[in-house]
Amino acid sequence: MPEPRTVALVTLGCARNEVDSEELAGRLAADGWQLVDDASDADVAVVNTCGFVEAAKKDSVDALLEANDLKGQARTQAVVAVGCMAERYGKELADALPEADGVLGFDDYADISDRLRTILGGGVHASHTPRDRRKLLPISPAQRQSAAVALPGHAQETPEAANTGQPPAEDIVPADLPEGVAPASGPRAPLRRRLDSGPVASVKLASGCDRRCTFCAIPSFRGSFISRRPSDVLGETRWLAGQGVREVMLVSENNTSYGKDLGDIRLLETLLPELAAVDGIERVRVSYLQPAEMRPGLIDALTGTPGVVPYFDLSFQHSAPAVLRAMRRFGDTDRFLELLDTIRTKAPEAGVRSNFIVGFPGETEEDLAELERFLGSARLDAIGVFGYSDEDGTEAAGFEAKLDEDVVAARLARVSRLAEELTAQRAEERLGSTVRVLVEAVDEETGEVTGRADHQAPETDGQVVLTVPEGARAPLPGTFVLAKVTATEGVDLVAEPLGTVEDGAGPGDGPGAVRGLQEVGR
Repeated sequence: MPEPRTVALVTLGCARNEVDSEELAGRLAADGWQLVDDASDADVAVVNTCGFVEAAKKDSVDALLEANDLKGQARTQAVVAVGCMAERYGKELADALPEADGVLGFDDYADISDRLRTILGGGVHASHTPRDRRKLLPISPAQRQSAAVALPGHAQETPEAANTGQPPAEDIVPADLPEGVAPASGPRAPLRRRLDSGPVASVKLASGCDRRCTFCAIPSFRGSFISRRPSDVLGETRWLAGQGVREVMLVSENNTSYGKDLGDIRLLETLLPELAAVDGIERVRVSYLQPAEMRPGLIDALTGTPGVVPYFDLSFQHSAPAVLRAMRRFGDTDRFLELLDTIRTKAPEAGVRSNFIVGFPGETEEDLAELERFLGSARLDAIGVFGYSDEDGTEAAGFEAKLDEDVVAARLARVSRLAEELTAQRAEERLGSTVRVLVEAVDEETGEVTGRADHQAPETDGQVVLTVPEGARAPLPGTFVLAKVTATEGVDLVAEPLGTVEDGAGPGDGPGAVRGLQEVGR
């Protein structure tokens, strides 16, 4: 019997891309491919690219070139680009980067195995011609659910099955899938294969965006907004719990729009308690919230649902009214502060993060001062700051009143310094408080234990370093620990463990819900 082909998936960009990579992994594993971690051990390296901003594009190109360097020196025979940059530029990327043996778009995902076999066999698969994916779906959200369009990360059901009335993919998955693709018992797995064994995983709630921010190209290559069915989201969450996941993070381009194409804009408020009730899932986190679409019921659900953390990833982008209107966005400093006050009245320890663009065309010194006024009052836990740059195909790229690059760079440095100071101060406000930490890693050499509190999302918001007493057994990854914050290091917290948390317990629960560290593992 021939040795199975090997493939390595290299993922860049956001959590949405990570979900897409795990869908590709599921499709490939189902067709007999062996997944490996290191590109040097793979017949083909698949690089899931990011196409958001120039720095991300450069990282994607560098990853492709790095994988290409392995050819002739390791097992690697081919390098293939997928993901947002590949979808956005298609043939243009293939022409500019001949080192890539293939550039595949989202429409190729359902046939990824055949595409890779063709490329490995010396064949050529024509790179796709980019198109505005918003035009592939009906203008009316209510008509989108039946459209046959490739939606990465929605792989419970193929577009063909959706239109023919065939059963969902989880009911027709082959019985001989490799271990990790389908569970031994219970409901069949989604078309997904985990690429790591950590206790946290993202679940895609929807794809695309209907907003038309003048600086953003994402809707043109991700398409219009379309929700996943609640049953699919729940089914995937149950499967992830069976894989050892303790926290799920709901991701999309705009979670506040979830359900509008399913006939219920408040569907997220209904879905959250069901997700939190999944056996094995102890923490549900919602990311990517649009401030202009926040509603009282959603705030209540995010601050008052047991198992759902009061975490608000709010995309403010700026706070000066003139700049926001030029971005085709809504709000201002005072309205944003009112929103934050509403959130913190209901959940004083809520975590809040946001991203901001400085140097937008026409931004004045007064506008920048208004942004600084907002930042000084907002008490944000994490802040991302980006300098404006033109993005192909966006409305803002054609705006006049562009600022000089050195002015943008100076403003970026200025606001970044302020953001660093303010987030460090916000971390210091948590000194002496009790936080619930999900342990994610234990360093084998140093014994350092790290994890995240309820107000910290993966990758973006810092971490908690636990000072485990000498002689105590370090809690294992996947364990929840109550800890007292004793110090800070920038946005990171240092905390002394008080004990491990029994299922469902939180910082406000009594001592019966907590076990001492010495008891762990007995």
